[in-house]
Amino acid sequence: MYFLKESKSFSIIITMNKNDLNKLSAAGLLVALGIVFGDIGTSPLYVMNAIIDSPDFDQTLILGALSCIFWTLTLQTTIKYVIITLRADNKGEGGIFALYALLRKKRKWVYILAILGASMLFADGIITPAITVTSAIEGLKIINPGISVVPIVIIILFILFLFQQFGTDLIGKTFGPIMVIWFGMLFVLGFIHLIQFPVVLKALNPYFVYVFLHDHPNGFVLLGAVFLCTTGAEALYSDLGHCGFKNIRVSWIFVKICLIVNYLGQGAWIIKNSDSISKTLNPFFSIVPDWFILPSVIIATMAAVIASQALISGTFTLISEAIPLNFWPKLRISHPTIIKGQIYIPVINWFLFISCCGVVFYFGNSSNMEAAYGLAITITMIATTLLLAQHLKLNKHRSDIVVVVFVLFYLTIEISFLIANLYKFTHGGWITLLISGLFMMIMYTWYQVREIKKNYFKYLKINDYLDIIKDISKDKSISKFATNLVYLTRTDSKEDIESKIIYSIIYKSPKRADKYWFIHVNNTDEPSMLQYDVKELIPGILFRIDLNIGFKIRPRINLFFRKIIENMVHKKEINLTSGYDSLKKHNIPGDYKFIMIDRIHSSDLEVKYWNRLLFSFYQVVNKISISDMQAFGLDTSNVIEEKVPLHVNTNTDVKIKRI
Repeated sequence: MYFLKESKSFSIIITMNKNDLNKLSAAGLLVALGIVFGDIGTSPLYVMNAIIDSPDFDQTLILGALSCIFWTLTLQTTIKYVIITLRADNKGEGGIFALYALLRKKRKWVYILAILGASMLFADGIITPAITVTSAIEGLKIINPGISVVPIVIIILFILFLFQQFGTDLIGKTFGPIMVIWFGMLFVLGFIHLIQFPVVLKALNPYFVYVFLHDHPNGFVLLGAVFLCTTGAEALYSDLGHCGFKNIRVSWIFVKICLIVNYLGQGAWIIKNSDSISKTLNPFFSIVPDWFILPSVIIATMAAVIASQALISGTFTLISEAIPLNFWPKLRISHPTIIKGQIYIPVINWFLFISCCGVVFYFGNSSNMEAAYGLAITITMIATTLLLAQHLKLNKHRSDIVVVVFVLFYLTIEISFLIANLYKFTHGGWITLLISGLFMMIMYTWYQVREIKKNYFKYLKINDYLDIIKDISKDKSISKFATNLVYLTRTDSKEDIESKIIYSIIYKSPKRADKYWFIHVNNTDEPSMLQYDVKELIPGILFRIDLNIGFKIRPRINLFFRKIIENMVHKKEINLTSGYDSLKKHNIPGDYKFIMIDRIHSSDLEVKYWNRLLFSFYQVVNKISISDMQAFGLDTSNVIEEKVPLHVNTNTDVKIKRI
């Protein structure tokens, strides 16, 4: 087995040493505060505002709501995600696709849960920037009630999405300190009002959860508003690979204290001013002293932008992980900086921007967005619970009873939240489900069609054709096609080869070359793996390279292949000199030609009706996809694309009569 040593020529340099991710450090804590807790950390901007939107509220309702918030953050965020789920890492990486990668070989059906959860996360990535930035800017209404918020929000969003192509290397260094200021502000503002009305501390008693749900007529429905306090928990899990679980766990203690104190402070202010509260005022900014309104709006806006940036980057990461897992069409992905994990996908970026603007224009203010927010993410959490249950079940250290108790307990909580959030469907929740449904259709179609195509790949035994390939290589009656001829093969077996490759070399037009290369790319479940193995099938003539690439590594095949060749030349396993006599005497390196073979379904393709629908939608989605040549980072000047039909169940019994 050979290893591609990471060098500055082709590796992605990381901000923190991978070995240090799970070490507790001040730098790690600061990074965690800057990129992990943006979503959940900005929830005080709109949670209590959504709760007091109830037709009538009193002290009992507020105490019950605060109790629900505290126990939701404790049971859902702290225990399920921070303590349990963060342990379900894939070589240090987290997120729903990392969890799926751990299970896909043992539980084939879990792809449904991965698609369901990821598609809902995509929708969350659209509404979160809209609601957080809008909620922050609405603080200006305290200074100027007549100010128009929407244009300001659109400008901020435009600047945010415009700068994605340049990366966040420079401003990203300020995320941690800004979020420290933000959480410090949350604590101080909440504490000031908490000590003025300490009665709200009774909300820590879980009895008030029962009172909230049992005695108040709108208590269960308001669970949809309460749920907003934990919507960032899934993003927290997805950022595991950037910070390590120890840094996330310790920093969460600080974050949770600041959040709870702020919620209690808002609750104290609401109870004290229940007779004079205007529903047009956000309780968050109402607890801010008049002299600090403008600074608080500025700090809140910066925190909202950081939270939005985390969701946008998370969406890019989800798409980049979905591609090698065969859930998404190949898209153009760029790395605007040398920082690990910073990627930019133009199509997704501007789709998110247009969708965010649509949400802002449609709802107009954060109160209306709150009515639609949270429905999609509850489904993601249910999918994560079911995936996590499978992971715990496969873990020999967990008994079946523990797994069953875990599943029943958290499904009860999350299904309750889902039912409560379903009341939001007619108030705008249908928009997030519509967007989620679109992503789900794309992912399901892409996955299924790829699986269908696999069923019709015909493989041949390579040993049966070695002598023919060897003879073609030495047959000077055939014009030389290239010094090195390279094919990408999908088969995992070193003994097999696709019939289409044999067809291309031997039958379509015999292709003579000095050396033939079969490259197989294996997307591994280990996120950052980058290894290769070389097998010589015909001495000095035919080689097979198996590239093992983690699903978080961009498959730059042209670059990797060149590096492998350099290593083989260095070890004197091959000679790179051109096979043409006139060039050989001048030590000119040999030329390379990559053959990309695309299988297309022909008009005589006979498949079931449902599969025909999938193929039709697949062709539509394929329009946004880039070619394999672009996806694998191949040099277009030395690539030849060939198309061959995908032969499936063609009717060979047709009888035709000659006249």
